[in-house]
Amino acid sequence: MSVPHRVELHRLPSLFNLYRKIFFGRKPGWDQQSLPQIQVSLPNVSIDEKQVSKYAQICGFNYDGVTLPATYLHVIMFRLHAEIFTQDMVTFPLLGMIHLKNTIKQYRKLQTSDIFDCDCQLVESEVTDSGLEFLLRSQALVNGELVWESFSTYLYRIEGGKRVRPPRGSKMDFTEAQLLSIDADCGLKYARASGDYNLIHLHPFLAKRFGFDKVLAHGMWSKARCLALLENNIQRDAFSVNVEFKLPLFMPSDVRFNAVNDESEIQFELRDKKGKRPHLIGKVEYL
Repeated sequence: MSVPHRVELHRLPSLFNLYRKIFFGRKPGWDQQSLPQIQVSLPNVSIDEKQVSKYAQICGFNYDGVTLPATYLHVIMFRLHAEIFTQDMVTFPLLGMIHLKNTIKQYRKLQTSDIFDCDCQLVESEVTDSGLEFLLRSQALVNGELVWESFSTYLYRIEGGKRVRPPRGSKMDFTEAQLLSIDADCGLKYARASGDYNLIHLHPFLAKRFGFDKVLAHGMWSKARCLALLENNIQRDAFSVNVEFKLPLFMPSDVRFNAVNDESEIQFELRDKKGKRPHLIGKVEYL
């Protein structure tokens, strides 16, 4: 196994500077080679309680000022993801990449007072019928103990790549599913809370510049929103949340949410207003 290219950071990178590189930097395109292993590390990360409060509010969590929502550390880790994408060894741009799925594992309750050592690594890639898929693993440690990790799978579409068929929901009964209304400015509010100012989530004109008819909701916002709706049903501090992102979720829109809960897991879905086509399919499992 090859030794990963290591990048050691001393402070949390500015997403403004990273996006400037992403938007204005020139990448030649995929060179038909497997992606190199790239590892980015950042020690001694402290949490800004005010930002957590903003994040909890836009996602719908009942934040007590102490306990971190399980999805919050992705806000930190995404900056390390972006740092990986801006490396010269990644020859294609971040823009246009699709977040296919994400798994978060929380091994104990996390607190705003925790100091985290963060590490992200591009661990593997493979060519599929749709394009180049690659996996990023992110880990957070406190005093040497692994307390949180995530696995994010992305897709870079290759010209001529196969388009998958529109997804269908499971057999879950959606006749009495909860109706949620997503405002047009949800993307901007999430950007202010997370620091993720990806243009496709901010303005219709900018979204169209990158091939989308309307503004898209952040995928990780939709995951966090679902988890917030489930937080009173999750009975343990150690659990995993796995989601697959299906149809794009445009703003504004009305969607429906439903979940099936048993002793070992919670299955949930976010669908369109009619409760037919899924935007997100997920599962909570206890560790």
